[in-house]
Amino acid sequence: MAELWELGAGDLAQLIAKRDLSPVELMRDTIARIDAVNSDVNAIVSLRDREALMGEARLAEAMPPNGWLHGIPVAIKDLVATKGLRSTSGSPLFADNVPDEDDGLARRMKAAGALVIGKTNVPQFGLGSHSTNPIFGVTRNPFDLSLTAGGSSGGAGAALATGMLSVADGSDMMGSLRNPAAWNDVYGFRPSVGLVPGEPGEKALLHRLSTHGPMARTVDDLEALLGTLSDGCHCPLNAEVRAPRIGWLADCGGAYPMEQGLLDAGAATLERVGLDLGWKIDAVSLPIPVEVIWDSWTTLRSFVVAMELGGHWRLQEERSQLNAQAIWEIERGFAMTGDAVEVALEQRRTWLAILSELFSRYDALMLPSTQIWPFPADWDWPRSIAGQDMDTYHRWMEVVVPASLAGVPALSLPAGHHADTGLPHGLQMLGPNGADAKLLALGRAWERAVGSRACHDPRRFARKG
Repeated sequence: MAELWELGAGDLAQLIAKRDLSPVELMRDTIARIDAVNSDVNAIVSLRDREALMGEARLAEAMPPNGWLHGIPVAIKDLVATKGLRSTSGSPLFADNVPDEDDGLARRMKAAGALVIGKTNVPQFGLGSHSTNPIFGVTRNPFDLSLTAGGSSGGAGAALATGMLSVADGSDMMGSLRNPAAWNDVYGFRPSVGLVPGEPGEKALLHRLSTHGPMARTVDDLEALLGTLSDGCHCPLNAEVRAPRIGWLADCGGAYPMEQGLLDAGAATLERVGLDLGWKIDAVSLPIPVEVIWDSWTTLRSFVVAMELGGHWRLQEERSQLNAQAIWEIERGFAMTGDAVEVALEQRRTWLAILSELFSRYDALMLPSTQIWPFPADWDWPRSIAGQDMDTYHRWMEVVVPASLAGVPALSLPAGHHADTGLPHGLQMLGPNGADAKLLALGRAWERAVGSRACHDPRRFARKG
């Protein structure tokens, strides 16, 4: 029989609803699991007082359910403000920040009955897809503790993979739901931009480039949490796609350098699963240089980051506490001209038109979720891939940009493990804007073909280095 910490949120919710499981028992088991494995991976930070948590669990046990997450422990990504709980964004500037109010995402999860136990670790301000910061340190990969868990939702991914959480929120500007999902052998879903509400006062352009989304070990849990995060405003569930046509982008004709073995492993998994499911899979070439997509993205991203974080850069005492990634983005953004931003927006419109034509022929497009296997946890970022130098701190993540620039939904699917190292990898599936239910339906079929995701025990590995 499975341990409680191995169950998904939907299964736990059913047990609680039938009173076969009490929130008190679940909270006790969750704390025990965190005690057992969190020191290895460092995924959950700012863990709340245990007696307070047990008190909330006892209160939940005494009350009627108020949502599908009733009595289920969650940890919220540390880029989200949580009332009365330290919310740092991984930055020394906010090391002691304890908000007076919840962000909307935290309010919606609490309204669904979730019990917030702490936060999940992130890189500083979510920049860089490697969850390390000066406050809490690095989050390690459960499949090899010498390696990164990815980011910026790396804490969420590692917590799911090890059974400390049954479901988790994340966010994705440049792959932050997809990269850690691939490297932790779980599902991560970047929904259509606008499906999950932004926060009051949030810059309009930021919300076109970044979005919150769910992570889980099952597609059912992914879909259920999406309903909570979107405040019930997402498209109808349980969509069915018969005889889908899939466009395989691969590495876009060699435009995206790939670490040895990764592309072949992904293609082999897609071929096997597609054959089992009766999917029609065609190789697809893009009628646009990927450099155009990259130029548009990096211009808009730097402009947005500068608008969001520029105030810290302007104050010398705060600038000294920003990391190299933030400084690079801010200074580049401040140097932007209006003409440069307009060119980037026109490039984005061109890419949207190309995608529209592709989605008139294909139900979904697929390509790898990452360009490399998980890298050493003591690196800041990879400097080269397959002998090709990376000219920015985030060029090694370029494969996630086509979905991010367009704002279309993208689902990261577990795709197996390296034959020698056992490290996981993933494939991302892109759909047209608003096709969230269709992608989740395809993901559910994929899940039936590849099997369920098992929790992983990081104690099998000794920390290296």
